[in-house]
Amino acid sequence: MKPAKQQPIAVPDDLVPMGFVAGAFGIRGWVKVVADTEFAESLFDYPIWWLGRNGQWRAYKVVDSSVQPKNLNAQLEGVSDRDVAAALKGMTVAVPRSEMPPAAEGEYYWADLIGLEVVNLQGEKLGKVQKLLSTGANDVLVVQDGETERLIPFVGAIIAAVDQATGVIQADWGLDY
Repeated sequence: MKPAKQQPIAVPDDLVPMGFVAGAFGIRGWVKVVADTEFAESLFDYPIWWLGRNGQWRAYKVVDSSVQPKNLNAQLEGVSDRDVAAALKGMTVAVPRSEMPPAAEGEYYWADLIGLEVVNLQGEKLGKVQKLLSTGANDVLVVQDGETERLIPFVGAIIAAVDQATGVIQADWGLDY
């Protein structure tokens, strides 16, 4: 008797990148992952990871895992040897935003800030958040307005308000900074 064919899982439309596969780890199909999260091991809170590149995603169940000083290691269901694991190198690791816990009051997921319009206290548009950078001391908004790129510290002294409902971040920042 043949086993029942597994139905493909629909790709969620709210995937949030959380890191990437840096390569194979060991000889038994484990992958080395660099997490782009505040606490790297929090990626293990999600039993299913979506790996992909160029808009093509596939779900992988995390079977086993370990934390190393600079990265995570994971054994993914269906990845049983080094060659298969090595082929995953460079793939983005994502999880559905809908599975992430709500952010605490006054805290934001980077994914929720990307795409928001930044306006200064004078009502002048500074551009849209393209990405964020972590400098160690604080996070920085990378804001693009046409050809102009602005790096705006995401700190209380600069950020006056974040209104996700209207899609606007108000910042104490000049056009000529």
